[in-house]
Amino acid sequence: MRFSEHLSAHITPEWQKQYIRYEELKNMLYDAQRAAPEADVSGEAQVDRHYVQFAEKFFQFCDKELSKINTFFSEKAAEASRNFAQLCDELRQVDSKPSAKDLRKNSLRRRSSFFIPEPLDSETRVIKSHKRKIADLKLAFTEFYLSLILLQNYQSLNFTGFRKILKKHDKMLQTRSGEDFHLNRVQQSPFHTAKQINNIIYETETLYINELEAGNRQRAMSKLRVPPLGAKSINWTTFRVGLFLGIFTVLCFVAAVAGLLIESKVDNMPAVRMYRGMFLIILMIFCLGLNTYGWRKVGVNHVLIFELDPRNNLSHEQLLEVALLFMVFWIISILAYICCGMTNIPPYINPLILAGSMLLFLINPTRTLNYRARFWLLRILGHIAIAPFHAVGFADFWLADQLNSLTCVLLDMEFLICYYSCEVSWVKNGQCKLSCLSSYSHAIRAVVACLPAWFRFAQCLRRYRDTKKAFPHLVNAGKYSTTFFVVLFSALVHIRRDQDLHEHFYQDPLYCLWIFSAFCSSCYTLTWDIKMDWGLLEKKSYNKLLRDEIVYPEKAYYFAMVEDLVLRFIWSVNNTVGQMDIGRGRNGLIISTILCFLEVIRRFIWNFFRLENEHLNNCGQFRAVRDISIKPAKEDENNPMKVEEMMDNEEFVPLCKHKPPNEVRRRLSVRDIPMVNNHACLSVPLLLTSPELIPKRPSVVRFQVGDNESGTSKTSIAQVGLYGEGSQDDDDDDENSSENSNVRDMLV
Repeated sequence: MRFSEHLSAHITPEWQKQYIRYEELKNMLYDAQRAAPEADVSGEAQVDRHYVQFAEKFFQFCDKELSKINTFFSEKAAEASRNFAQLCDELRQVDSKPSAKDLRKNSLRRRSSFFIPEPLDSETRVIKSHKRKIADLKLAFTEFYLSLILLQNYQSLNFTGFRKILKKHDKMLQTRSGEDFHLNRVQQSPFHTAKQINNIIYETETLYINELEAGNRQRAMSKLRVPPLGAKSINWTTFRVGLFLGIFTVLCFVAAVAGLLIESKVDNMPAVRMYRGMFLIILMIFCLGLNTYGWRKVGVNHVLIFELDPRNNLSHEQLLEVALLFMVFWIISILAYICCGMTNIPPYINPLILAGSMLLFLINPTRTLNYRARFWLLRILGHIAIAPFHAVGFADFWLADQLNSLTCVLLDMEFLICYYSCEVSWVKNGQCKLSCLSSYSHAIRAVVACLPAWFRFAQCLRRYRDTKKAFPHLVNAGKYSTTFFVVLFSALVHIRRDQDLHEHFYQDPLYCLWIFSAFCSSCYTLTWDIKMDWGLLEKKSYNKLLRDEIVYPEKAYYFAMVEDLVLRFIWSVNNTVGQMDIGRGRNGLIISTILCFLEVIRRFIWNFFRLENEHLNNCGQFRAVRDISIKPAKEDENNPMKVEEMMDNEEFVPLCKHKPPNEVRRRLSVRDIPMVNNHACLSVPLLLTSPELIPKRPSVVRFQVGDNESGTSKTSIAQVGLYGEGSQDDDDDDENSSENSNVRDMLV
């Protein structure tokens, strides 16, 4: 693998602009070589003059890059020192609370009186608060540890980049000026000579082991590190995705043939509405899998944005597997529904079984079937349901936006509940007093249709309360309030249509209000999509009608804007042609089904650019990990939404294999850290006072080259803290190096 590919694959996306511009430096070398005059024509003096001028320009560029890297590294190293001092201070405060032994005794007392209600006294509250602080502190240490590894990786990648580009310079121009620059400037640079990050990593590991895990090194390092790399001969997830896709394709063909040959004895319109809602949910999961693949492909850190667990989160293949599995169940249920005409089994038992299975999968309380992802989804749905009373994060309002595109699903679920409660033959006395197509039903459906908009409306009000910023939160709330008027006038038009108050539906004055409110709502939402959610239409942008920084190809943005314009106003088809046989014939149902499908596709495209815009905001502030402070925040403050993705899979190389013995490691604890004004101080690195703890051999960073999921990965090694003058690697070589026993394995 070429180093340029290796560099692009292992950089931290939020720090992308702070790395060495290796590709640009390499292009400068090739351009200079191509532009060099011929010695036979211009003479040796002219050629030498050309390369002297290029060398001056080249090393000025290298010096500028070196200054940029030193400045950024110094800022991050100082930030790491401050954060570590803060963590030590918080650990000292937590350490003064009840001991683990006291907590266990209290836990045993409470367990023995489990069935006897006890008042929540002050001591119990203190114990519970202490447990929460310990858990938060452990999480803070793990996030801080990941940030240190990222910074250590930043050091090694930039040092290797300078070494390779300078060696290429000397090789192409037959000179030793690159080697001199490397010896005199790069090797003496603070980002390379500073060992502060290595020291803090060691101190963090030691404090976590001794103070938070009671000296259990194995358990502590299993939480700090990512899981070790495990060899995979076959990617079974990919195999299952292909298997389910093949089964679904075949069963779709079988269902189509069966539908043509077997005559149905019941009305199929209710079944169409039930199966439509469930299919749209499955389609949304499938599109989310494609979104995840696209985000990872271009480096959009969705794990950080959604606050997912960086060690346990669903990959795009796992999302596609879940979606395709339910697609197989969906088409099997349809086949069973079609074939029930030849048996005595009620056909409408099949949609109910499928809906119940999907619900049980979601609320399954056991720790199986991707339980972390399911619990995360249920937690976010709970936040949405209590939107005015809970602080709103990015994942909360993002998922609420997805619900706004699944309004059709909510209406179909309402119809399913109504149908099985009132319309099927096994209901007591044959029928209930209410009809799913009555005026009462129209009112209920209007309330259900307003729920997604209400959730986002309440979230915007909550964000305004937290930030006191009228723009954009109150303006965004106004956007969602327009949905209430659209739904209101739509419901009134439907009710008046059932009452036959007008000969034609377009003669109703409320119909004009419905069209006008829908038009205003679409204009509002379209403008917000492009300008605010996607951050486009900048007047002074280098990219016309876009913004300066873009991740996707330029044509994709223009396509997305046109697509959003068309699909935002496609409701006009349903409000005209679809009203010809409103609620009673096939025409309106077919049109609404197509529009629901197109709305899911519109949201699928919207997701790409919404996450990209949020990712660029994180890059602008160099956010790579979330805030590590465990101090209680004020109620009106927004909690930061920053989680670092070390890797997308669970297979990684362990970070630290060779460590000093446990008896040596135990010499360092939080009590050994010097204090200044009751705060931890890192003015003198602890390792400098313990020379016997400093490794005598150069550290080595081991990278994984290639995509681990594809099974084509290699292991690569690059030295940290030592420039091997005798190394013979070049830009086209693999990243293999010497065998050092003191290895720090790392994969980013």
